[in-house]
Amino acid sequence: MNWISNYVRPKINSLFSRREVPENLWTKCPECGTMLFHRELAENLNVCPNCDHHMAISPRDRFKALFDGGIFTEISVPEPVVDPLQFRDQKKYPDRLKAAQKSTGEKEAMLVVEGDIARTPVVAAAQDFSFMAGSMGMYVGNAIVAAAERAVALKRPLVLFSAAGGARMQEGILSLMQMPRTTVAVQMLKEANLPYIVVLTHPTTGGVTASYAMLGDVHIAEPNALICFAGPRVIEQTIREKLPEGFQRAEYLLDHGMLDRVTHRKALREELVTILRMLTRQTPAVRADLPAPPPEAPITPPAPPHA
Repeated sequence: MNWISNYVRPKINSLFSRREVPENLWTKCPECGTMLFHRELAENLNVCPNCDHHMAISPRDRFKALFDGGIFTEISVPEPVVDPLQFRDQKKYPDRLKAAQKSTGEKEAMLVVEGDIARTPVVAAAQDFSFMAGSMGMYVGNAIVAAAERAVALKRPLVLFSAAGGARMQEGILSLMQMPRTTVAVQMLKEANLPYIVVLTHPTTGGVTASYAMLGDVHIAEPNALICFAGPRVIEQTIREKLPEGFQRAEYLLDHGMLDRVTHRKALREELVTILRMLTRQTPAVRADLPAPPPEAPITPPAPPHA
């Protein structure tokens, strides 16, 4: 055994070798180009601290910041038939699903949960744009129906976070059928007199916008979110005219009466609590767990001096 080559040399190389930095420690803001440390970005709810650009956030991370103590319970969603049309383009549809599941760690493009937000019981659903562009397939339709049925059973409001590129082409007409299905699910909430709040995030487009995303009692959007049926480029090419600045962005739609509020992600929790408690005729939310201070005793002014 050569002691120098087998032990000394590897030890010296390990001391002077350059450590490799993981690639996922830094994220570049697509708006201003600032390099952001991943922990700082996560603590800021995936909002750029430099330019306030709202980046994508997963449904699970959103719910952890939204619910009390980050605690929520998932609601089971009926599994649809996998690949009913035997669809194939460059890949088979089941292979695309497996790739999306591996990259996101989620079963499908929508997560349905229940829990308390500032002690206000709600049912919530959120789309994951990183899962096949959040496209609306049969599973998403089943998820919205399951969320509505659970909300009606528990007599709770439903809060839905939309983020989608539209219908899922791999499921063809079966995907488009989710538009009337989800409309019926929303009608169940209205007949039960339960609030349905929609938070539109970037982007919300296509058949999602043409169905459940625009049927809420209150519509809130995150800043600069793209909200449309057909995108700006398609419209420009169709009408052959230049569109106004910020066309189909959240602020433009708010000015033209299609939205109720545009709310920063960090202020969204408080906004939702206020709206939900107003619509369900509850008292304002308690801002802390400490008991209210006892009422102060009235101060008795001293008696005037005798003349």
